[in-house]
Amino acid sequence: MTDATPQKLSFRQLLESPQFAYGVELVTTRGIAEPGEPHKLVQLGEALCADPRIGWISVTDNPGGNPMLPADWLGRILASKQCEVVIHLTCKDLNRNGLESAAWRYAAEGFNNILALTGDLPTTGYGGKAGSVFDLDSVSLIALLSAMNDGLQVPGRGGKTDKLTATSFYLGGAVSPFKRLEAELMPQYFKLARKIHCGAQWIITQLGYDMRKFHDLLLFMKWAGVNAPVIGNVYVLNKTVAKMFHDRRFPGCVVSAALLEKVQQEAGGPDKGRSFFEQLAAKQLAVLKGLGFAAGYLAGASKAETFFKVIELAESYGENDWKDFAREIQFPQDDEFYLFERDPQTGLCDSERMNEQYLQSLSRPPKTANVTLGYRLSRAVHNRFFTPDQSQFPRMQKLYQRLERNKDGLALRALNKIEHVSKALTFGCKECGDCSLPETAYLCPRSACSKTGRNGPCGGSFNGRCELDDKECLWVRAYERLKYYGESQHMLEGPAVFYNAERQDTSSWANFYLGRDHHQVQPPTTDAPPPQT
Repeated sequence: MTDATPQKLSFRQLLESPQFAYGVELVTTRGIAEPGEPHKLVQLGEALCADPRIGWISVTDNPGGNPMLPADWLGRILASKQCEVVIHLTCKDLNRNGLESAAWRYAAEGFNNILALTGDLPTTGYGGKAGSVFDLDSVSLIALLSAMNDGLQVPGRGGKTDKLTATSFYLGGAVSPFKRLEAELMPQYFKLARKIHCGAQWIITQLGYDMRKFHDLLLFMKWAGVNAPVIGNVYVLNKTVAKMFHDRRFPGCVVSAALLEKVQQEAGGPDKGRSFFEQLAAKQLAVLKGLGFAAGYLAGASKAETFFKVIELAESYGENDWKDFAREIQFPQDDEFYLFERDPQTGLCDSERMNEQYLQSLSRPPKTANVTLGYRLSRAVHNRFFTPDQSQFPRMQKLYQRLERNKDGLALRALNKIEHVSKALTFGCKECGDCSLPETAYLCPRSACSKTGRNGPCGGSFNGRCELDDKECLWVRAYERLKYYGESQHMLEGPAVFYNAERQDTSSWANFYLGRDHHQVQPPTTDAPPPQT
């Protein structure tokens, strides 16, 4: 009588166990295989599934903004091979109803491991570049999926509320620590904390080749008191892809000038750099394990044997070799910002010392070009008229309540016109009717952000500019404004913001004062006169 085959650990069990785990990313294709021919991606996935060292396979959702086979197509095939599968779900192609429908489909088919991403801006499409959606972003998508885990409550018959069957999603979020500027990195960190507070249960990094930044991320999480298993992203480079990463062809993937020079040098060797690229990936895995990451996430190879060789190399190193590799694999950008000071003994971060210049700047924040007179005036107006505990606030509530009861509506329409013209001239207002200006330091996300993000920055910015390189990142500007007033560390607190499209082309002032926007300020319940000042 033989022993039964041991059951593979689930993805959740892998990340929550003390054992360092390995996962692999697979990117689907645009188009299908020829009739009767096996799909090469399926063959690769099946080969990976058969190896017990591969704990899970992660399937992407139209990366780079390209149309491809959906993630659950490949996921369904691999799941039939008893492989643990993680499905990526992005916000660029579907509105919130489409995302919820996709999530219900995943739950019904048994796909419980979801990586929630904002997604890349579309770069192509049949007949021209596709338009993006971004009705939700990664934070609000995580909040939606978390609500589904709690049993989504929806309107029922007769004014009642129905509670739907709870899902069992194991929700992941991404973070991009490989940012050069403080004003880019800190919002990334704060958004990471917000994702965890909104329901993310595990975290994965974007791509970069600076092990000190990986360490900096872990120290931030400890400092901020946010806990979740963290997966380190490791891409097996080649000369072509390294140049594309360096040229920012893939937003959020960082190859510095120093690393590109090293890559080009190694690629001139007899094996075209293959040995160097495999060893670089293996050494990264060793460092991630040494630092205490839950897992390493391999991507970039087209053959299962390459993934296997990288893992074998990683496991062949001595127990403390990772410390030398951590010093070796540090390819930052020029003048890179770190939240924690460098430890001269390890070459990583000093867990006991935060960046001294950063701490000093919190008490003496510099005034930047983004702290404009218009911004200061906007804050003053908001504090006087739009802050519930200020004397003018109940007066404005009463005014809008009375104007709405006026049957001819002339005064209300006139006030709405004044609102729209003034906000269009000042903020580029798009008359969404559900205004987020107070949360975004008076920078309109509909006009100043390519992805209309209301819950923090995406991972695509570079050197403070949008991934489209057509404007400064809204969240960099917002960070500098809020820091000047000592509010930067609280900039992304609170629940996820959901924009209500029902309010489009209506008055955001009226909706705010009457409790109809995402702020949900309670309107007055009586006609008593406002308090005297």
